[in-house]
Amino acid sequence: MNNRFLTAAAFIFSLIALPAFADLHSARAAGQIGEKADGFVVALDPSVQALADQVNAKRQAEYAAVAAKKGQSVAVVGSVFASTIIAGLEKGAKYQAADGSWKTK
Repeated sequence: MNNRFLTAAAFIFSLIALPAFADLHSARAAGQIGEKADGFVVALDPSVQALADQVNAKRQAEYAAVAAKKGQSVAVVGSVFASTIIAGLEKGAKYQAADGSWKTK
């Protein structure tokens, strides 16, 4: 596995995704959406479920494309992306740690 490629792809994805997901940023800041360890988000407030579904659909497509290029599973790609996304979260954002517990940055 080429982790450097996946990490670089995750970093680029996070830069590209940020402007496109301005609502995601706001929902994270409000504690309405959390970042899961698998690279997807969860709606912690039911009012943002549609946003979470939209974000997850886009991420699924991106992870599947990268997985196909690298011969990896979507789960592996998602976990690498999750590390990059979680590392870049702002203070106060909620995320799922590797042990499954939820934390606030």
